[in-house]
Amino acid sequence: MERNKNDVWVGLFVLIGAAALVFLALQAANLLTLSFQPTYRLAAKFDNIGGLKPRAAVKSAGVVVGRVESITFDDKSFQARVSLEMESRFQFPKDSSLKILTSGLLGEQYIGIEAGADDKNLVAGDTITTTQSAVVLENLIGQFLYNKAAEGPAAGTTKK
Repeated sequence: MERNKNDVWVGLFVLIGAAALVFLALQAANLLTLSFQPTYRLAAKFDNIGGLKPRAAVKSAGVVVGRVESITFDDKSFQARVSLEMESRFQFPKDSSLKILTSGLLGEQYIGIEAGADDKNLVAGDTITTTQSAVVLENLIGQFLYNKAAEGPAAGTTKK
């Protein structure tokens, strides 16, 4: 009987450990966020969202103030429409702007919000119009190479 009790306790601790590992894996992959704060929804349109994904963070001054809820394509304006789920305790002026930023050189992308100076705050359902698209590394490299090619031969390498 004593062995049976120990088996039950060991099995219970193994299940708790497995559940903790699954929870940590989901948190690390940004697939699970446990926030019970009330939220409000905003929208924004971007020309290029790069590698932005749903559930990506919305940060202001490095603090997570919301999450990307969904990303869709607007076939009338040919832009990406991003729905944001913002925590209600964080209020931003109506003239705030959004940028798609990257954590580190090749890290995950998130949205940075810069507060404006308007007296009125954003409310649920508002659309933020001042946006800056993601910087695409391939475009930067291509532009650099194009500029170097347009300069022609470097100075001091003339043929005699």
